[in-house]
Amino acid sequence: MKIRIERAACVGNARCAAVSETLFPLDDDGYIAIDGFVVEPGDETLAKNGARACPERIIFVDDDSGKQIWPPVKD
Repeated sequence: MKIRIERAACVGNARCAAVSETLFPLDDDGYIAIDGFVVEPGDETLAKNGARACPERIIFVDDDSGKQIWPPVKD
């Protein structure tokens, strides 16, 4: 699983970091500090919950095949 982040669209709600500061670190101004990461085994639930916590939906979750599983893709 992989997390992708549209960092430029972050407005600094920090809800992702409230779920996990380790997975979703913030910069000194309170905005997401990374563009994404590969989710380590055991961190899947935290990563998904952090992505779902973002009200702007700028944190994307891709499965191992590269298919986006969050936010839901409208067909």
